[in-house]
Amino acid sequence: MGKQAAPRRVADNEALAVNTQIRGSAQKLNLVAGLIRGRRAGEAMSILQFSTKAMAVEARKVLASAIANAENNHNLDVDALVVAEASVGKSITMKRFATRGRGKSTRILKPFSRLRIVVREVQEEA
Repeated sequence: MGKQAAPRRVADNEALAVNTQIRGSAQKLNLVAGLIRGRRAGEAMSILQFSTKAMAVEARKVLASAIANAENNHNLDVDALVVAEASVGKSITMKRFATRGRGKSTRILKPFSRLRIVVREVQEEA
């Protein structure tokens, strides 16, 4: 007589991975997410591997987690996975201050972002 299980937030042929605390702005992370949207999972991994953007490291970890979730938790074929969704949003913002001359201070904002990647298994069309 426990609590009912939460329904799946994605379809049966999809797997999901989320990172809610990526240090950096959502605008920079969205540039990296745009590189992999709609691509095959293996191709997306190699794009992120050789990208010069610093956010690509975190995005690659989330994509690897989504692929592992698809394989281990949902028994999906890894070779048939496509990045169906890569959405970016704002998370918390740490507020800091820096001292300036004449007894003044300046506000420093250190933003965090969240990344949600959904991979979908697609059937090959012959």
